[in-house]
Amino acid sequence: MAAASMMMQLHGSWFRPKNVVCSYRQQQSIVCTLSFPNGDVTATATARSSGVGTMSIRCFRDQETTESATTASAAAAEGDFTVVMKFGGSSVASADRMRQVADLILGFPDENPLVVLSAMGKTTNHLLNAGEKAVCCGVSKTSDIPELTLIKDLHLSTVSDLGIPLSVISSHLDELDQLLKGIAMMKELTPRTKDYLVSFGECMSTRIFAAFLNSLGSNARQYDAFDIGFITTDDFTNADILEATYPALSKRLRDDWLAHPAIPIVTGFLGKGCKSCAITTLGRGGSDLTATTIGKALGLREIQVWKDVDGVLTCDPTIHPRAQPVPFLTFDEAAELAYFGAQVLHPQSMRPAREGDIPVRVKNSYNPKAPGTLIIRGRDMSEVLLTSIVLKRNVTMLDIVSTRMLGQYGFLAEVFSTFEDLGISVDVVATSEVSISLTLDPSKLWSRELIQQELDRVVEELEKIAVVNLLQHRSIISLIGNVQYSSLILEKAFHVLRTNNVNVQMISQGASKVNISLIVNDDEAEKCVKALHYAFFESNDVPNSRPGVGNGAAILVEN
Repeated sequence: MAAASMMMQLHGSWFRPKNVVCSYRQQQSIVCTLSFPNGDVTATATARSSGVGTMSIRCFRDQETTESATTASAAAAEGDFTVVMKFGGSSVASADRMRQVADLILGFPDENPLVVLSAMGKTTNHLLNAGEKAVCCGVSKTSDIPELTLIKDLHLSTVSDLGIPLSVISSHLDELDQLLKGIAMMKELTPRTKDYLVSFGECMSTRIFAAFLNSLGSNARQYDAFDIGFITTDDFTNADILEATYPALSKRLRDDWLAHPAIPIVTGFLGKGCKSCAITTLGRGGSDLTATTIGKALGLREIQVWKDVDGVLTCDPTIHPRAQPVPFLTFDEAAELAYFGAQVLHPQSMRPAREGDIPVRVKNSYNPKAPGTLIIRGRDMSEVLLTSIVLKRNVTMLDIVSTRMLGQYGFLAEVFSTFEDLGISVDVVATSEVSISLTLDPSKLWSRELIQQELDRVVEELEKIAVVNLLQHRSIISLIGNVQYSSLILEKAFHVLRTNNVNVQMISQGASKVNISLIVNDDEAEKCVKALHYAFFESNDVPNSRPGVGNGAAILVEN
């Protein structure tokens, strides 16, 4: 489709797109990205055939794009914040990556951004491993911990390469040394100490980046989230943000901006316990939640989450390289994707954005020109069948059978109180008249797998009230999309799985109405994802399928 042959009307004015990139075909429609000469506005549109030689164009976000640009300019002119930009660890993993991120941030002169950063690269993992080794290595040996050396080398070389003073992080490196010696002396790494330990990653990355921006002549100000109003529960390693955070955060950031305008560089992932006043963390990936909380607190136009992939994809690209970017998602779809294992977003991060009705845009810091994924409250689902396929591995499944369930009440309460007492989360549930099938979340604190001792306790407690069958090495394949068409989704899915001789051991439909979960053996899971992706997103062979994504043709995938 040539740009020269197309004209589009945008709010009463006609423009000729100077570039049209068609990303994928959906039967009689083509999803395109169009760039217009008026300020290089980019919009995503669907072109649908309406006769020979003609295409009618529907621009999904033309109003949002135009109004957002106007709102951003007005807010910037008034001196208020317009957008929060969150960058993950891979985006700031080196001096070169920090330079690229700085160029990206400063490349939007009409914006007044806030920036949220994660720790550099694998620093959080290195800090955790260093803490675990300090418990048993002895005080005199802490300086020899390999992970500590890696952390120091990375941060010192980054400071040197960027040409900023060592004093920016020297006190933190000294304090980290002392903390590891203290852990070695006590021979214990409590959840509270663990949160304090991992906070060094974000505290150093933000100080380095703020100092670098200032060295470029920009005004930047570093903030530790726990000092500016991020108030949380005292659930160390997995704290929840409290409502008191929003007014405190808004007042502090706006007061500082009015007194002396500077780009805020905020630590992701961190908070302060409401009772303990100690540093807390928001769980793995919590920097996303930091960004959306800031977005809601300040009522921003947009929340941008910059990752190392081109937005949210139709499946994990490490499983299937033909995964495709998803142009639009609803908050509900994004929350389900995150909960069931998609690594792009933190499971809790959608809540503040949904409550504030603030769009979230997921983009690629390595490929900033890619459109990414826009997450909004609602979208036209009439032509959507499936949005994405998510795989969650290493799941434990329990079959609980008891005739006490038949016609009785309170049995389910007994079952779930057992999990509550043991502090274990349940993922997926399916029930019948006399049985319950469920899966256990494989992640407890810091993604630690459920150890066998804990599983044995679960079975022991449940066997007091039922017959229990424990099945390990299972995977959850979640089909995220328009579950209004669940019968069609299941028809296609079971056709694919039957072709590949895969037995589904459990099926559950989420209450959100955007998710269907299938339980299969771990060793068959990747094969299933590849075959399902082909059927729903790549195949164009079968007629009479629902307009939208894919049509259900099945292929046999070899392990």
